[in-house]
Amino acid sequence: MLMTRKKPVQWTRLDNAAKIFPPNTNEKDTKVFRFVCELKEEVDREILQEAVNKTIILFPVYRSVLRKGVFWYYFESTELMPEVVEEYKPPCSMLYHPNRRNLLFEVTYYRKRINLEMYHALADGTGALGFFKTLLYFYITSKYKEDFKEQLPNLDYDASFAQKMDDSFLKHYTGEKCLNKVKVTRAYRIAGRRSIDNRLKVLEGVMDVKEILALAHRYNTTLTVYLTALFMKAIYQEMPARAKKYPVVLSVPVNLRIYFPSVTARNFFGTINISYDFTKNKDDLDSIIKGVKEEFARELTEEKLRKHMNRLSALEHNAFMRIVPLFIKDWVLRFANRINDKGITATLSNIGKITVAKELAPYITLFNCFNSARRPQIGMCSFGDRLVISFASPFDGTDIQKNFFRMLSQEGVAITITSSSREVG
Repeated sequence: MLMTRKKPVQWTRLDNAAKIFPPNTNEKDTKVFRFVCELKEEVDREILQEAVNKTIILFPVYRSVLRKGVFWYYFESTELMPEVVEEYKPPCSMLYHPNRRNLLFEVTYYRKRINLEMYHALADGTGALGFFKTLLYFYITSKYKEDFKEQLPNLDYDASFAQKMDDSFLKHYTGEKCLNKVKVTRAYRIAGRRSIDNRLKVLEGVMDVKEILALAHRYNTTLTVYLTALFMKAIYQEMPARAKKYPVVLSVPVNLRIYFPSVTARNFFGTINISYDFTKNKDDLDSIIKGVKEEFARELTEEKLRKHMNRLSALEHNAFMRIVPLFIKDWVLRFANRINDKGITATLSNIGKITVAKELAPYITLFNCFNSARRPQIGMCSFGDRLVISFASPFDGTDIQKNFFRMLSQEGVAITITSSSREVG
């Protein structure tokens, strides 16, 4: 009888940022994010499947399932292959199910749009974007192979397997003791009525990136600072009088690859909190921008980011914590997450400018990104001359979103808004 040798199972420990996600994953907050690429023409499912098959070979860490050990979660390699299907469920639905061995990402499509959804324990936005751009490269060069003939563009993400697998938190951990305790100040927390099925409400605004940049420059600031200030003002306009004693605090993810060398396809991000107290400061936009600008300058330094990274990494390097059973670690991380939540009002994530090879750009209309949310979040990115700002919220109400886009419109910015794939303005 002919025997076939099975491929040996490989396992990988979760990186430092990933450890917080499994114990805090539930139907109200799935810890899933989505990238969208809208093409000029309808998606061909078979070609997209071929592109996914080619891409997964270059990103072996994504071909994993999440397992629970006695002391830690870990990724286990699998023979499962991703299957491309037409979009069939609400955005950012559950991907991680503790009792199932399934892949932690999914590629779907609808009309001209290709969607990549990924469980955050597997990768951050920058890591996933490398995968997504590689997938798009294979899809476009295959579907339009006659246009390219033998002059194929180069892949712009050529990291080795080892580099993609890199645990950059471990690599850059210095063991520096951080004696200062992190004090969590209670922030204003947005409340609202949730949908019965915890369906995420997504509002997408498309605008000319040059108009927004010109507006930010008019206020002598950056696009991120300007939009952060605008988001804060939009929130403040809906705050009940009794809640105005609390500051508005926005959590802003930071790509650590900008500050510490890394091309990992896994997680390598930190977060900073940008706070504005309306009881101590004026509520006009100029004053908010000034305060936010100072906060970014104070928080966004290599020294502070390194200390934050060392502080979070210290837990897994603690000899005692290594032998603590996983169910106790889970309880600790859930408790820490609840405490941290008290200090955050909302989240703003700027992926920045997305680029592809110039030969591929004519086939693409725009990119979009957003996260599952237990509080209103902004996800934004630009491609070419289009900036897309997406609000994702667990609540039915859209007053904050309307305030935000209304203020932009009043500043002269032309915006096309869609909700649930339907144009509304």
